[in-house]
Amino acid sequence: MVELKHVSFRYGLGESNSEQASSLSDVSLTVRDGEFVLLTGPSGCGKTTILRLINGLIPHFYPGVVEGSVTVDGQSVQERELYETAAQVGTVFQNPRSQFYNVDTTGELAFGCENRGLPEREIYERIDGTVARFRLEKLMDRNIFRLSDGEKQKIACASVDVSGAEIILLDEPSANLDFEATLALRELIRLWRRQGKTIIAAEHRIAYLWDLIDRAVILRDGRTIRELSGKEKDTLTGETLAVMGLRSTMQEAPDQIQLPTIKEGDREIILRDFRFTYPGAGHPVFDFPELRLAAGEITAITGSNGAGKTSFLSCLCGLEKRCQGSLELDGKRYDRKARQKLCFMVMQDTGNQLFTESVLDEVLISLPKGTANEKARAVEILKQLDLGGLLERHPQSLSGGQKQRLAIACALASGRKLLLLDEPTSGLDYAHMMETAGLLRQLQGMGATVLVVTHDSELIRACCSRRLSFSPQYTGRNNK
Repeated sequence: MVELKHVSFRYGLGESNSEQASSLSDVSLTVRDGEFVLLTGPSGCGKTTILRLINGLIPHFYPGVVEGSVTVDGQSVQERELYETAAQVGTVFQNPRSQFYNVDTTGELAFGCENRGLPEREIYERIDGTVARFRLEKLMDRNIFRLSDGEKQKIACASVDVSGAEIILLDEPSANLDFEATLALRELIRLWRRQGKTIIAAEHRIAYLWDLIDRAVILRDGRTIRELSGKEKDTLTGETLAVMGLRSTMQEAPDQIQLPTIKEGDREIILRDFRFTYPGAGHPVFDFPELRLAAGEITAITGSNGAGKTSFLSCLCGLEKRCQGSLELDGKRYDRKARQKLCFMVMQDTGNQLFTESVLDEVLISLPKGTANEKARAVEILKQLDLGGLLERHPQSLSGGQKQRLAIACALASGRKLLLLDEPTSGLDYAHMMETAGLLRQLQGMGATVLVVTHDSELIRACCSRRLSFSPQYTGRNNK
């Protein structure tokens, strides 16, 4: 059993940071053995903090002031060694790369069991069972850092399954997964449930697990504001969920949404002889003799994990030197270097593109040179994205959802004509997802062309007018 009694927590920020806001305030929660509890609520509400308290990362890795008690099977997490808690509690983090210890996938699956000194034969049996359940055969013996983010998430989930932990914590596990992979995760959760595992998931995208949970705990500003039993949650309508700030419970695959790639009369972006191949690969990731996209529209780029969507965006904005081909827009041709000034890309892992010491400075460096009233303009943009109260915070101290919004703020500030976004709503709650959709429409209204790689059907419904479907080794020759 997992139990939090009157827990308050304040992260130990630097002495120079005066904000030191309380991350949790008087939270009590009991999760019985074999129970599946969902933690949900707005970005930054404290979901991840609760998971860190349970798995011991707080206070052993993330320092701060803890009040109240956190126990697993009656033993204080604070007083136990981290490795003792890890033997009982397995965690899948929001950013899977933060939990990898090996370069190859097979070694990663074996790592936890090896650390516990399990016999070699048992380790191989566990790995074989997990690979079969997760259908991971094609991902074995691969370099982890050559996998897509969605594929990395699959490996992270599988490593927890191999470990045999009785308590499983999931921190936004579907954030980077395609629809089919999300259904596979759902089946794994069903299996864990049949095995009697205790599961606690912090999640915004609730549709795939809504009928599996025993209870839902809704948080806001570090407090528990409501608990829903199984019967109570089943009575909620879509409108009620939206008012509560929760995502839809209806599952819909992005490829089921019927939108054209281009319509007659559209201004066109034309990619010619656009081709990219990784070194040593036997086939191109994509090969477009000619691909036409709609300028001035919001185009969703959909497809399975590993299909090449992120590589496509990287090539478009000129980051990949090996990419061949050119882009034409309004009669002008853009080679790779020219596209770097035409495009602004918001990466999937936004922490990789945040460089300054404060949220305000991050937006200031994105504004075009010569912008009038720079600071006022930057503050205005941050307020639009509900970041106005975080001007002096260090960007890396923000939650995943807040980092996403900050990166979008930088895109808005840049004034570039072609904006590329890679899963911009992967860590966002309903309200901020809708806010992001509104901002993308606003950018479109300002004359920008927006291409957004996404698995988020709600975002597509909310703002996209065109769709390009990718499949592995996608080429213009099978473009419908």
